This record gives sequence, C-alpha cells and structure tokens, in this order.
Amino acid sequence: MTLFPEMLDSVLGCSIIGRARQAGKIDLRFYNIRDWSTDKHRRVDDTPYGGGMGMLMGPEPIYNCWSSIVSGLEKKPLTVYLSPKGETFTQKTAYSLRDEGHVILLCGHYEGVDQRVIDEIVDREISIGDYVMTGGELAAAVVIDCVSRLVDGVLSDSECYSEETFSDGLLEYPQYTRPVEFHGVRVPEVLLGGNHALIKQWRREKALGLTLEKRPDLLENKKEDTK
Repeated sequence: MTLFPEMLDSVLGCSIIGRARQAGKIDLRFYNIRDWSTDKHRRVDDTPYGGGMGMLMGPEPIYNCWSSIVSGLEKKPLTVYLSPKGETFTQKTAYSLRDEGHVILLCGHYEGVDQRVIDEIVDREISIGDYVMTGGELAAAVVIDCVSRLVDGVLSDSECYSEETFSDGLLEYPQYTRPVEFHGVRVPEVLLGGNHALIKQWRREKALGLTLEKRPDLLENKKEDTK
C-alpha cells in the first residue's frame, strides 16, 4: 500500500527478486492508495490538527485500500507499517515475516499517517534504522528483498542464506575466490586443502572473531536468546 507503486515495482523487478516474481516463487502486488481516495483530486493528505509543519496522510483512503485487499480473504494477513517508531528490522524479523505467508506493507509519506488507522489495521510497526526517510517505499523494498530471498526456490539453495551474515547471530566469515594470490596476499591455506572439517572450524572462528571485533552487541544478543 503506497503512493508510489512504480517506485517499488522498478526496484523489485530486477535481479534475483525480479526473476523470482516472473517464475511465480513470490507474488508482489502494489496498491496505489490514491485509487481509494474519495476526493475528486485524489487527495490523500491534509494538515495535522494541533498545527505543525507538513501534511499528514488521512485515514479514509488507507482504510479503504486495506479493506479492499482483505475483503473475501479467509484470514486477515499481517499488516505492517514501515515507521521509524517501529521495532528494528533484523534477520530474525525477516524469518518471522516469511513464515506468515502473506503480509501487507503500509508505506507512509509526508509527516506520517493518522494514528486512528494505524490503531485499527496495523499489527506490527517495523523500522529499518534510526533515521527518517521521505517515505516508506525504500524501507518496504528492503523488507521485501530480505524476506523474499528466504522463500523456497528464490535462491538456488537454502545454504545461500543459512550460512551468511546474521543467519546464526554472527557476522559472516571472510570469503575468497580466484586468483589464489592477489597483490601479494594469498588465500588462506586452510581453504585450499579440501579438509571440510577444518574449513568449517576456521570459518566459525573467523565469524566469532569478526563479530567480537565489529559487532560485540550481536554476541550479547546471542547470549540472551539462549537463556
């Protein structure tokens, strides 16, 4: 649900996500909230009560759009509002949204959305970081990309995402490809020997070391999750 469906369609029509859409692995539908405005000029915003700068998206077009989407469905899909006030989006969040099967994303714009429609239709608010953007479209694209690649068949193998950064709460280990030597630096010998047990051990140690160096907070979160 957005004011700029063409923006999302363009970004998510390329590369792996675009191919997954064409193959029917994922189904993305973009709804222009303006199409549900009852204003003759298709207006969706107005000045906020109490004063302040900017315009606020009104509740009626958003609710009408949402109601049209869920009408006739046996189960109401989880509705997510992309908001800087929401919970921080993580890989764990991506898995939880993937497991929902169907999700509605609401993209705000201008100064935000009337609180009444948030209270009525939104199940979860999600933020992709502690900063403010001009609208929720880019945040929605980030969420869709992260969640879609976890869907069976989107990537060539589940190992493509099961061993990468954040998959087990750690940063990913360093990776190398040809040539064996580049600017005087060789690929670590352990990766050239073919001993998969040693390679797995080396990768685990490197992942732990990098996480401790760059993101020690992730190790603390990992401890909390195991309690």
